Amino acid sequence: MENLLLTRRNWLKKTGLACSALGLYPILPFESENYIMTVNGPIKAKKTGKILPHEHIMVDFIGAEQANPNRYNRDEVFDKALPFLLDAKKLGCRTLFECTPNYLGRDPELLKALSEASGLHIITNTGYYAANQYKHLPEHAKQATARQIAQKWIDEWEQGIDGTAVKPGFIKIGNDPGEHINYDQKLIRAAAKTHLATGLTIANHLSSGYNAIEKIDILNILKEEGVGANAWIWVHAQNEKDKNKHIEVARQGAWIEFDSISPEQLDWHAELVNHMRKEGFLSRTLISHDAGWYHVGEQDGGNYRGYDLLFNSFLPKLKTLGFHNADIEQLMHKNPAKAFCIQKRPVK
Repeated sequence: MENLLLTRRNWLKKTGLACSALGLYPILPFESENYIMTVNGPIKAKKTGKILPHEHIMVDFIGAEQANPNRYNRDEVFDKALPFLLDAKKLGCRTLFECTPNYLGRDPELLKALSEASGLHIITNTGYYAANQYKHLPEHAKQATARQIAQKWIDEWEQGIDGTAVKPGFIKIGNDPGEHINYDQKLIRAAAKTHLATGLTIANHLSSGYNAIEKIDILNILKEEGVGANAWIWVHAQNEKDKNKHIEVARQGAWIEFDSISPEQLDWHAELVNHMRKEGFLSRTLISHDAGWYHVGEQDGGNYRGYDLLFNSFLPKLKTLGFHNADIEQLMHKNPAKAFCIQKRPVK
C-alpha cells in the first residue's frame, strides 16, 4: 500500500497535484505561469479581475499574547462582514487581499467561509507585525533568529496555516522602527528568506514614510539577502508627503501602495496617483482602502467601513484628471496581479 501511495503522489506531482491532509492540493508550475494563492487554492493571476490589494475583515488590537479565537464569535463576524463583501463584488471587485497578520486576528477558516459565501477570491498572509511599539510581535520572535522566523512562515506555505489546508498568498510584515530596531531588521531578513523559499511577495506596513525605509535600511537588507526590490511593497506610502520619495523607491523596482482612500484623503490620493502617472511609474502603483473591519472587543464589532469608495468616487475622480480605461485596468488588475503572483524575484 505504501508503494502504491508513493507512486500515486509522484504521478500527481507530475500532473500538478499533490496530496494534503484534507484532499488534493495543487503544486504549481510557478516557473511557467503566474498564479496567486487564495484561501481556496491557486488561481491564475489573469483570472483575478479587479483587485483590492489592501483591506481587512477582522482585527484584534489586544496584543500578541492575548489575541486568540476565543475573543470573538466567528458566526457574528461572518454576518457582519458578508454584506460589505457582497457590495464590493456588485461594484466589480473580484479579489480582495486580507492584510491582517498573525497575532492580530488572522483567521483562515473565517476567510475561507466568507470567500465561498461572497464569491470573492480572498487571500490571507503569513508574517508578523512589529509596528505599534512591538505590541503585536510574539515573544518567540523577539528571541528567534531571522532564519528561525522564516522557517515558521515557510511551514505555513508548505503545510497550511494553523492546521488547515489554507495557505498564505503573501507575506505581511509591519515596521515602524522604535527602540528595538533589531526586531524590525530581523523581520525584513526573515521576509526576504521566506520570499526566496516560496516566491511570496512582501507587503511591508510603514506608517512613518520614507524615514522608516532609511532607518531600518530595508532596501539594502533585501539586496544583501538576494531579494529584488520588485518583491517588496511599500504599504501606506501615502503617509510620505515628499512625492519624489515614491519615485525614488519605484525607480529601484519596488511597488508603491496608496491604501487609505477615504473621503478625507480622496484629493491627496488622486494627487499621488497622478504624480506617479506623470513620472512614468503608474505601472508600479497599487491602490486600496485599508478598510473594514470587525473590531474584536468592541460592541457588535464597532464601525465597519465598506469597500465602495474607490469604485464610487476615487476612480471617477481619476477619470476627471485624464485617466483612461487602460489606466484604470492597470491600477485595478494588471499591477496587483503582477505584484502578488507567486514568483521568486532575486536581485538581478
